[in-house]
Amino acid sequence: GEYAECNRLGRAVHTIQANMGWLRRKIVEYKEQKQASLIKAEVRMFSGCEDHQTSADVGNVKTFELPDPAGRSGGACTSAMLRILYKEKQSSGEELSFVDVLKQMRTFLAEKDYTQVPQLASSRPIDLDEKFQLVPKNATGTRRALLIGINYVGIEPGELTGCHNDVKNIKEYIMDVHGFEEENIVVLMDDGIHDPPTKANIMEGYERIAKESEPGDAVFCHFSGHGSQVKDDDWFEEEDGLDETLVPVDFKESGQIHDDDIFDTLVVPMKEGVTLTCFFDCCHSGSVMDLPYTFRADSKENEMVLGSTFGIGGVFSGFFGKKSED
Repeated sequence: GEYAECNRLGRAVHTIQANMGWLRRKIVEYKEQKQASLIKAEVRMFSGCEDHQTSADVGNVKTFELPDPAGRSGGACTSAMLRILYKEKQSSGEELSFVDVLKQMRTFLAEKDYTQVPQLASSRPIDLDEKFQLVPKNATGTRRALLIGINYVGIEPGELTGCHNDVKNIKEYIMDVHGFEEENIVVLMDDGIHDPPTKANIMEGYERIAKESEPGDAVFCHFSGHGSQVKDDDWFEEEDGLDETLVPVDFKESGQIHDDDIFDTLVVPMKEGVTLTCFFDCCHSGSVMDLPYTFRADSKENEMVLGSTFGIGGVFSGFFGKKSED
């Protein structure tokens, strides 16, 4: 009767779920094998929060004891990181490890009643006790940077106040402490002075910096603005069915920048021997670069863990293509 039919249906669903679990495990194994060939550069990313979390503006960066060249607010995670590494315009983090920086950021944010949990992601496992270095000792080439700050001026709801200030503070930090030179720093801001952070300009910026960087170079990319999530357009890629995105200033006309776009345009083309460090101070940014290894600031582990989404979409799109748009 109906009861027996329901039981048969339940068993069928269970079998399908079990097979999907097996399939996902096989894909994860495949991605581990292909990892080295897909990502040639040494890539590290600090993100302002986990995928499901939102980030926040700081109403007054002076509460973080930061330089405040514009007299305005800043992103909470950018402000926290600079509070640790560039307190009172002095290099203050020389002896800190990667995990020290991340955990101190989390502690400082929690003291200010911010709930977001910063994350570190990377192309390969990082020794978390290794000293934090934006420019490692073996990076003897050019130091290049792409800094993006979007306040979404005049766009309501959604206008921010601190993202331009983030860029100014970060730029001063990398020039003063890490020796980046003005001629090798590209800034995109919606301030009427710099080139605007449109989708085309951001993607062109990522494409150019990947193309121009050579072995021995140290590359730094910073994004301060809105992040979001949209329906995943690749088969089986994201466990939650959502892509993480960056929101350009012209998102209403041009759409958002998906994590897959960043991976394909910035991460994969970067040459072997380049060290790329990125900082995304925006909502839903935990896996916005689709890097395989992660460490959360509140983790009780002492090593990075392999995620479950890296490369899955690319594998399946090769067999099945993109999902159709709903």
